[in-house]
Amino acid sequence: MSEKPTDSDVVIVGAGPTGLLMAGDLAVAGVRVTVLEKRAAESNLTRAFAVHARTLEQLDARGLADDLIATGAALGSLRLFGRLRVDLGALPTRFPFVLITPQSNTERLLQERAAKAGAVIVRGAEAVGLRQDAEGVTLTVREGDATTAYRARYAVGCDGVRSAVRDLLGIPFPGESVVNSVVLADVRLEEEPEEVLTVGAGEAGFAFLAPFGDGWYRVIAWDRDRQLPDGAPVELSEIADITRAVFDRDYGLRDARWMSRFHSDERQVPTYRSGRVFLAGDAAHCHSPAGGQGMNTGLQDAANLGWKLAAAVQGRAPDALLDTYQTERHPVGRAVLRSSGALVRVALAQNGPTRALRSALTSVADHLGPVAQFGAKQISGIGVSYPAEKGSHPLAGRRVPDLRLAVDRPGGPARLYEALRAGRAVLVSNDELSVAEPWADRVVTAAPADPHGKLRDTVLLVRPDGYAAWAAVDPTRGELRAALTHWLGTPQ
Repeated sequence: MSEKPTDSDVVIVGAGPTGLLMAGDLAVAGVRVTVLEKRAAESNLTRAFAVHARTLEQLDARGLADDLIATGAALGSLRLFGRLRVDLGALPTRFPFVLITPQSNTERLLQERAAKAGAVIVRGAEAVGLRQDAEGVTLTVREGDATTAYRARYAVGCDGVRSAVRDLLGIPFPGESVVNSVVLADVRLEEEPEEVLTVGAGEAGFAFLAPFGDGWYRVIAWDRDRQLPDGAPVELSEIADITRAVFDRDYGLRDARWMSRFHSDERQVPTYRSGRVFLAGDAAHCHSPAGGQGMNTGLQDAANLGWKLAAAVQGRAPDALLDTYQTERHPVGRAVLRSSGALVRVALAQNGPTRALRSALTSVADHLGPVAQFGAKQISGIGVSYPAEKGSHPLAGRRVPDLRLAVDRPGGPARLYEALRAGRAVLVSNDELSVAEPWADRVVTAAPADPHGKLRDTVLLVRPDGYAAWAAVDPTRGELRAALTHWLGTPQ
């Protein structure tokens, strides 16, 4: 077995959206990062089509949102089943919609960013062994007929539901199958659907149609009366029959280029961290496709962990900061499991009480008011917040909206999420900005565009992932220095 020199600070296993976003963040921060991907070539399998508002905000903070939006179609509401729609148009964001675009488009942009920033992506590399010690992690990797040892200070498993990293760590993945014998296919249609995203559920089962944008459509369907093992052959006629029954309409499915059968699980690991190794995305949690939250939740995992790993590698953060990845993201994963599981159970209900609930929900779909808005914020990710220390300012731990900033130089950031593109924290204040000068390599300083607005007396420190790290009204210079030291480390 050959051994790679210690040329990486972080090794990421898995080149899906989660791993690629984290790799890009680490590389932009100056961290040496290697991504190991088992697939020898890029996959043409797209499972996710929905990109929610909070994910678009994270992509905006990386300069990618506009490019991704250009590849798809924006929907102002999301239909879950029957007539029940979640209205996204009132969300307090630049992106009050869900973007429908194949996952491959998201991966392409993230991969280009990561590679441009210096991340090394190795394909055809399968992790088969893992050991860690007080100084780092060694991954044994099979590359063709050779076996190589990769050494790094930290490792992150972003390698999906069948995560090799999770298995090598011996971390359990408790849960259950929520729906079996789901069939997928990429097809052409004789008749184009009226809606960009076509979703239906009824007594026969459920079906979903989403466009690739090039004339091909992904169809996902489930027939209540046809429950077969994953390995059972799939016929196009089977998929056509169930979609016709669910939609009460024949779209003329034809020319299938790919078909498969799978089952959907609800599972979550008890811990996202084991020493110097972390789990993110589907390797840490998986759930039903209801609400399209899978890829989005994984990308938020990556955004949360990436800047913390960078700070740890560069000696700017105590080990306790890495522990906050578990305390902040594990509850979010659990909440997504519960909400998506509830949605799919209501949609597929067979018993009388649950079917009655489904009927009641659809009949009052237009009158849910605040409850519906709460649901929209949770599904979109806009409503997610993190725990804050007792006695903290009310903004601490909360997502910060895209504040307008005073432009202090030609080409300077005019919005918060433009300022975040530097990959650093952002200090927003009408004064006291000079206090942050010793941390100039770690924080961007800016004044709010409206000096008399809601933040006129508030100093706000925004984390690189767009959440408020700390805030205070009229703090002393000493208090501000203490906050900067706590969150950004001792200045050089």
